Amino acid sequence: MRVTLKVLLAAAVVLLAYMCYRSIMEPIEFDKERTARESAIEKRLIDIRTAQIEYKNRNGRHAGSFEELAKFLNESKLPFVIKEGVLTDEQLEKGLTEKKAAEIVRRARQTGNNDEVIRNGLQNFRRDTMWVSAKDTLLGRDFNVDSLAYIPVKGVNAKFQMDTATLESSSGYTVKVFECRVPYDVYLGDLNKKELANLKDKMRKMNKYEGLKVGSVTEINNNAGNWE
Repeated sequence: MRVTLKVLLAAAVVLLAYMCYRSIMEPIEFDKERTARESAIEKRLIDIRTAQIEYKNRNGRHAGSFEELAKFLNESKLPFVIKEGVLTDEQLEKGLTEKKAAEIVRRARQTGNNDEVIRNGLQNFRRDTMWVSAKDTLLGRDFNVDSLAYIPVKGVNAKFQMDTATLESSSGYTVKVFECRVPYDVYLGDLNKKELANLKDKMRKMNKYEGLKVGSVTEINNNAGNWE
């Protein structure tokens, strides 16, 4: 009887120790995995924001869908200026500007006469504009545009949600805005349910979005991410 009691007591101690260990480790493990996933998602949201800002610069509005945004990235060309050489303080004091210097070099190329270039000390000055793929310029040559809409978390086969809107500023101006978001349930739903519920409850009490997003269709926030 005494042996049995000792065994049961030992088992209870082990169980209690395990429960204490799990109560400490579960939040740590949840936060570690959440941080890793959100780091990848935040980077992707920044890529989407970069593309949307340039799309708006070129079209006066944001892309209404990822298909539209992908087409812009794949088919559009953006100017890329190749710069070599800088103007010295002496050249600037003489009234030479980047624009004037570029024009002098351009004329020399057209005429084949380098006298003006030499006289102004612009032998090593170059400003050439090349037209490069929007995707290569904004996201890099190796970026896969087809992946832009998808949550970059292994095992999560879901897309970001994206909307556009037109808001009125406090001064009466209309402002084109967009929002791209993903809720916690989509990219954290396979993790500890209790920790996820606690996180969502915390955001709810703070009146904050329960997930990650960039931009907003309800307020003008300069396309900020809610983690920034």
